[in-house]
Amino acid sequence: MLHSVAVPLIDDFAMFEFGVVCEVFGLDRSYANLPPFDFRVCGLEPGVPLSNPTGASIIPPFGLEAMEDADLIAVPAARIRDDYPEELLEALRRADARGALLLSVCSGAFVLGAAGLLDGREVTTHWRYADALARRFPKAHVDPDVLFVDAGNLITSAGTSAGVDASLYLVRRELGSAFANTVARNMVVPPQRDGGQRQYIERPVPEIAGDTFGELLDYLTDSLDAPHTVDALAKRSLMSTRSFARRFVAETGVSPMQWLTRQRILHARLLLETTELPIDEVARRCGFSSATLFRHHFAQEVGIAPTQYRKSFACDPEPEPALALAL
Repeated sequence: MLHSVAVPLIDDFAMFEFGVVCEVFGLDRSYANLPPFDFRVCGLEPGVPLSNPTGASIIPPFGLEAMEDADLIAVPAARIRDDYPEELLEALRRADARGALLLSVCSGAFVLGAAGLLDGREVTTHWRYADALARRFPKAHVDPDVLFVDAGNLITSAGTSAGVDASLYLVRRELGSAFANTVARNMVVPPQRDGGQRQYIERPVPEIAGDTFGELLDYLTDSLDAPHTVDALAKRSLMSTRSFARRFVAETGVSPMQWLTRQRILHARLLLETTELPIDEVARRCGFSSATLFRHHFAQEVGIAPTQYRKSFACDPEPEPALALAL
């Protein structure tokens, strides 16, 4: 179980990426009936201010010894440098050796690489730094096109908001969909975002102004159980089918049906975890025409059958899902 989180900081850390892990793991959400994490901000020495490029500073209340028994070590971005403090690298190696979870946000992957923890693993970082990460750590398998990579006890994420995606994914993996959805809902972010970094590399400034499909995605989220076709969705968006499909991919990184299927599977996971609904009813509520089709897509997306997933992740059932998906 994930109970304690340590965040090691060094000078020139990135404020936003540090804020991401604080937002997901550091806030007390007992008002939403979630138990708080034991959250520890660590420095090389406790009480010594650390700077960041904004000119602000943070005084970490803990030293690196607070990492020794933490369930998760979350490494935010910091200025990429030739050398990192050896005492931090040693603490990270010890954490990995005892099986702690490791999470990096953006250039935090360079810190893990300097500790030798990326060798032989699938990893990612911000697309601007991907080539540099691959050159510096040639034994790592760097994928520049994804938002985050799950490599067991190691999760690396791309830049900025991808840290939110990776953090929520980790919460979902360790604590379940209901927990992750509550955090996402209170952050007012999607519990699971589709797409990857490729869309940002190819189209850093989208040709489409504004949130073209915001209203449509809200509609789809509220009607996952209804039949939808690309032609009908294009008509609803006042576009030709071809233009609709092209623009949808440009904004989300996936096709309309891929997006819809993934959101249906995400909702199905929540139903499997929090209710005792029969598989046929879960399939119906999630918009699949048959339980057979549902099982096929679920196994393709999640990697195991729905019944096996329920056995592994079901919590105390409720007659209806406690939370709606937030988008």
